[in-house]
Amino acid sequence: MDAEISGRFVETMRSWLVSLPFDLKILYEASTDENLSRETRELMIGAIIYTISPSDLISDRDNFASYADDCLLLRVALKKGLEGDDEDKEYFRSRFTEFFESLDVELATSRAAMGPLHDWLASKVGILVKQTHKNKSVKQYFESDDLQEELYEDGLEFRTEYPINEDDISDRFKKASSIIDLLQRAKNNEDLKAGKPA
Repeated sequence: MDAEISGRFVETMRSWLVSLPFDLKILYEASTDENLSRETRELMIGAIIYTISPSDLISDRDNFASYADDCLLLRVALKKGLEGDDEDKEYFRSRFTEFFESLDVELATSRAAMGPLHDWLASKVGILVKQTHKNKSVKQYFESDDLQEELYEDGLEFRTEYPINEDDISDRFKKASSIIDLLQRAKNNEDLKAGKPA
């Protein structure tokens, strides 16, 4: 991989990893925004569940790289759910200008560094609405204020226990391969289970 692309990817992913607990709040805001469509809000709920769940594509929560898939899918979900000229979506994006203004550039950096792995992971956005959490579906969370409150509390717990900070990640994450290799292994394992050739 080109050194410049690798360097931009490391810098971008470091910022994603550090900001994940804060970015999760954007998902929560969108999931409860009654001006947004049910389809968009259910996608946000699915992305929340994926992010806070310890059993996603990479389940080793002791490894900072295991949060990379959460960082990327969170962004792909927000881009897909909130893109377009719809007035309510535009207003929502305006509340988080800094996040949305840099989103396309950051995703392009990820794609340049990860290649087909980026597209493989981004394609998972389609299954987010099929996520379950504590044996409850996305639809059930959408339709119940009590369950939404429980999901919010679980998100608070995730943010409180989140083990990554800026100083720590700068010391531990210096090479793009730290994340790309882990994601490649996850894809290989998925392909193996599906009976696809390696």
